[in-house]
Amino acid sequence: MRRRLELVAIAFVFAAIDLSYKLATPADYHHARSRFAALVIAIVILGLVVFVPRVPSRVALLGAAVAAGGALGNLSSLFIWQQGVPDPLVVQGTTHGVAFNLADVFAFSGDVLLLSAVVLQGLRQRTRLRETI
Repeated sequence: MRRRLELVAIAFVFAAIDLSYKLATPADYHHARSRFAALVIAIVILGLVVFVPRVPSRVALLGAAVAAGGALGNLSSLFIWQQGVPDPLVVQGTTHGVAFNLADVFAFSGDVLLLSAVVLQGLRQRTRLRETI
C-alpha cells in the first residue's frame, strides 16, 4: 500500500508540473481526444498504480509514477481545455514540425524507464521466470 501511495504522490507532482506549464504557456496547437481515449488513459493509469508496485524495483516504481503523471496531465487537460489538449512545445523541422507537451515527455520517458527496469529485473531474476505460477 505504501508503494502505491508513493507512486500516486509522484504522479500528482508530475501532472501538476505539466498542468502548470500548460496554464502559463499559450499554445497554438491542440489535439482532440475522444471519450474512448480518455477511458483508455484512465485504465492505463489504474493499471500502473495497481500492478507496478508489485515489482520489487524502485526504478520501475519511479518510471511508472512519471508515466502515470504524464497520462494524468493529459487526461486532466481533456476536461480543462475545450479545444483539446494544448501542445505548447513546438519543434520546427525543415519540412514538418512536431507539437507536444510536458505530459507527452513524462509519459514517454516514464515508459522507457519502467520498461528498462522491468527488463533488468527479469534478467536479474532469470531463474524465477521459469517458475510455475
